[in-house]
Amino acid sequence: MMPEKILVTGGAGFIGSFLTESLLADGYAVTVADNFSTGAIANLDTVKDSPLLKVLKLDVVEEADTVAELVREADCIFHLAAAVGVEMVVNDPVHTLLTNVRGTENVLVPAAKAKKRIILASTSEVYGKSPGELFKETDDLHLGSPHHSRWSYACSKLLDEFILMAYHHQQDLPGTIVRFFNIVGPRQTGQYGMVVPRFVKAALNGESLRVYGDGQQSRCFCHVADVVKALKSLLHCKESYGKICNIGSQDLITIEDLAKKTIAQLNSESQLERIPYEQAYGKGFEDMRRRRPDITEIYQLTGWKPEKNLEDIIEDTADYFRKNYNAN
Repeated sequence: MMPEKILVTGGAGFIGSFLTESLLADGYAVTVADNFSTGAIANLDTVKDSPLLKVLKLDVVEEADTVAELVREADCIFHLAAAVGVEMVVNDPVHTLLTNVRGTENVLVPAAKAKKRIILASTSEVYGKSPGELFKETDDLHLGSPHHSRWSYACSKLLDEFILMAYHHQQDLPGTIVRFFNIVGPRQTGQYGMVVPRFVKAALNGESLRVYGDGQQSRCFCHVADVVKALKSLLHCKESYGKICNIGSQDLITIEDLAKKTIAQLNSESQLERIPYEQAYGKGFEDMRRRRPDITEIYQLTGWKPEKNLEDIIEDTADYFRKNYNAN
């Protein structure tokens, strides 16, 4: 039998490259479509010689016809291509909106027409300023004002979700939405504002760890290796069609404590440096104070739950920087 064909948009990115490696190891034929704006071809070095891998430089926004052809050829699509990172979202909201909405539309239209299995990556950002202790997929959402570009990313990804759900209800699209909660690990850089790689790199180099705001905002961090297992667990799960699944850890930590933990674990002499939000992102920036997922849905569907802890994440990220960026 021919191996099942899978299309991974954004497959040279942080999550996409690990997913691609794992799918290839399982014997799937994988086509990666990536414009390499935030991804890197080097992320696929370990599998570049695989006869089951095809890598295409492609923009899902600008090359709709080619995207449609790739969707028709695939048996399943993991749509991970998106504008990512708080800094990019704040600094270039137009790019964020067009990439996330128009790019997703270019994937979903042919997928719905051909009834292709698709798993769409969304984000915990869609919960906005919701006050709940534990975020559940059926919760009402509380987004900020359009005067703050901070919320353009959340709105764009939420619209992606609505489009997929509309196609599911109207045309029986076998789609599933996954909401990622702070996915971290090797190959992720701090270039676009991701806090764990930013802290780890600073700690390794003896530089100050820049904590924005009061540092009491809290997050849960999930290792990318666990996320790949979650995505693969949904691949053939028909019960997940038309569902939304949170994917993340439930171990909550404040950003200040994360900085202190990173310094201690890496035996660093770095210090904390507090930076006002206005200085980091401009006037009027708003942040979520707490973000913790309810992962009951995906656990009941597939039995998935994260296995790696924050210590694993910090150590694996540090190893990556030591090997690739000459960090001390």
